[in-house]
Amino acid sequence: MTDELDAVLARIDQQEEPTITALELLQLGYRGKIKLTPLQVRCAEAALPCETPKLSATAVATMDGQSFAEALERAVERSQQATLPRLNGPTPELPASELKKSFVRPNYRRV
Repeated sequence: MTDELDAVLARIDQQEEPTITALELLQLGYRGKIKLTPLQVRCAEAALPCETPKLSATAVATMDGQSFAEALERAVERSQQATLPRLNGPTPELPASELKKSFVRPNYRRV
């Protein structure tokens, strides 16, 4: 009996199970080739970022034989030299009497 069982298990091990990714499963679903349950759709959507890498852009910068520290020092010097105009500009000083007044909030309530 155990020999027969081992033979069946060996045959099962030899058979290759079809592997399908979450992306392929979802594509089969929205193309109408298979009907997915809502649970299968949620599981495939959750597995999708783990199975498929995201594409992203990367920048390649050359230092032209200079070290990163030198380039960083030059950038810091440039940022300290820049005198850009402020967007809001200087604010005028208010007299103390103006600041001591109570704040009157306009009444926007409808009656």
